Amino acid sequence: MPTDHEKMLTEIFSVSTELYKSMSDDISDTDHSRVFENLTALGRTLSNSDRTIFWKWDKRSHTLWTASAVGEDKILIPDNTGIVGKALAEKRVIISNDPYSDPDFNAEVDKRTGYVTKSMLVMPVSDINGEFIGAYQAINKLGSDSGFNKEDCRRLSLAAVICCIALESETFLDESHRDKLTQLRNRMGFYSDFCKKYQSLTGSGTPLSLFICDIDFFKRINDTYGHNAGDEVLRHTASLLTECCREDDGIYRWGGEEFVMIMPNADLSTCIDKAEEVRRKMMDTVCHAEGHDINLTLSFGVTEFDASMTIESNISAADKKLYAAKEGGRNRVIG
Repeated sequence: MPTDHEKMLTEIFSVSTELYKSMSDDISDTDHSRVFENLTALGRTLSNSDRTIFWKWDKRSHTLWTASAVGEDKILIPDNTGIVGKALAEKRVIISNDPYSDPDFNAEVDKRTGYVTKSMLVMPVSDINGEFIGAYQAINKLGSDSGFNKEDCRRLSLAAVICCIALESETFLDESHRDKLTQLRNRMGFYSDFCKKYQSLTGSGTPLSLFICDIDFFKRINDTYGHNAGDEVLRHTASLLTECCREDDGIYRWGGEEFVMIMPNADLSTCIDKAEEVRRKMMDTVCHAEGHDINLTLSFGVTEFDASMTIESNISAADKKLYAAKEGGRNRVIG
């Protein structure tokens, strides 16, 4: 009859095999969710815990969210709360075997789900430069009334190191798809998102539309007020577009002073209305840059996605309409 140690090794090898498969398979059409799911399962086995959660630290929004959570749906929390937030702030492993007596413990999830947290181990993880980027959390040590200990930290560190490498890879990929100036997704991000989120809508009967917009006389702004002001104008435009988009819409900096908004479940008329809304809002706002109040306008080319054409051809169709809007006097929408 297998010993407990042999059973654990068998389970570790089983999870490791699934992890190897998920890292070896072509997952270009997904994110790293399967990898993180297997990594959290490995951590649960190594630490002999009831649940494990891997938290990703989004420093832009000052939030922590679960890249994978065994036994729980996605959770989003402020990065300055809870024991996880404390572990990252203090850059150290925290073991809490009586969490309800811990003033840093956030019991909201337990209250909502009815789950009872009896013990907890939180291990911050860093990238290769020593920058903390997330945390590994094990909850409720099994088969022990004494809770987690240093040996569990030693075991969990194996999964944490692999998780760190996977998260650093995912973070690097995300950064390569993001425009550093405006923090919008860039052209690479657009093509990635299109394959993952929007391509399945084409040919399904669900309308999909997009527009390209261009800041009018942007070169004149740079020449008159300087490139720092031009950068502020780009950030101002990105912020306004983001405010106007719906939850499922995508906003992208296409390049230079051009931006793209893609709208699922929107026909040509709906997309034209959205472009008009953005155009009017831009006219009603003033960009404050380098001590100057700069009035801005936008020109738009709008198209409904044609499934018989490539994404490049659809973009080109919108771009031709944008060119017509610029040639027609600017500050207008053509669809």
